[in-house]
Amino acid sequence: MKKGIHPEYRKVVFLDTSSDYKFLSGSTRTSNETIEWEDGNTYPLIRVEISSASHPFYTGKQKADTVGGRVDRFKKKYNMK
Repeated sequence: MKKGIHPEYRKVVFLDTSSDYKFLSGSTRTSNETIEWEDGNTYPLIRVEISSASHPFYTGKQKADTVGGRVDRFKKKYNMK
């Protein structure tokens, strides 16, 4: 790898602002905010709007789409059973 062209990869804390869920991960993103993690070290803090803790798919709150496919719509349109 060439020196000086790659961003620095380090550990950062991601904070889900909608559910206050935090997790430590590696990233190249930077931030001026920092937070002290459970291990006693200080890491940059990245705020995110949605994560697996608040996403409807992962929390089970996603509504299933009950609309059928083309054949079902055709049958419904022409009152076929």
